Amino acid sequence: MPLTHTNLARVRDIRSRGASQRFVIAGGPGSGKSTLLHALTAAGEFCYEEASRTLIREQLARGGRLLPWGDLQGFAQECAARMCAQLTDSASRGRCFFDRGLPDLMGYLSHGGQGAPDVWRAASRDYAPVIFFAPPWREIYVNDAERPQSFAEAQDLSAHIRRAYVDCGFRLVDLVTGPVAERLGQVMNFIETIQPESRHG
Repeated sequence: MPLTHTNLARVRDIRSRGASQRFVIAGGPGSGKSTLLHALTAAGEFCYEEASRTLIREQLARGGRLLPWGDLQGFAQECAARMCAQLTDSASRGRCFFDRGLPDLMGYLSHGGQGAPDVWRAASRDYAPVIFFAPPWREIYVNDAERPQSFAEAQDLSAHIRRAYVDCGFRLVDLVTGPVAERLGQVMNFIETIQPESRHG
């Protein structure tokens, strides 16, 4: 289901049911986001996997072209539809975490010299206003079939993603470049500081 003005109303229906509890872990490729999400899941938090990484894996397996280096616009549109489905599903959750949000896609498109639909900006308001951002981290960066970018390219992409979140009005909290336990503690301590009464479930 494409994320259009027609179905945006459905996504907006969830806003009154806890947008401030929908936290995004954002950043460029290879910056440790997924590792942190796995740690959050192990700690009992509900987490949504990265739609873009899943789509890349599916397309490579079937020899498809819906890839950021094949059809960037089509790739972004499909990822946006999957992220929209995640937001809709999150209406039945309490506190939850997302591996990337819609502004990540806006950053990818900007990096590729393309624009993003305005409806993505509107739908992004359903995330918590604070974004946990994983900065480029050379020491842990590795290439694989789903991540062919050089570290320099990943740094540039990270800058575009950061700018997209700032342009959408989010506050960014940079994650520490340290062991995942430190990042996990940073995230949970920050959330308990701003929402001491919040509990997941």
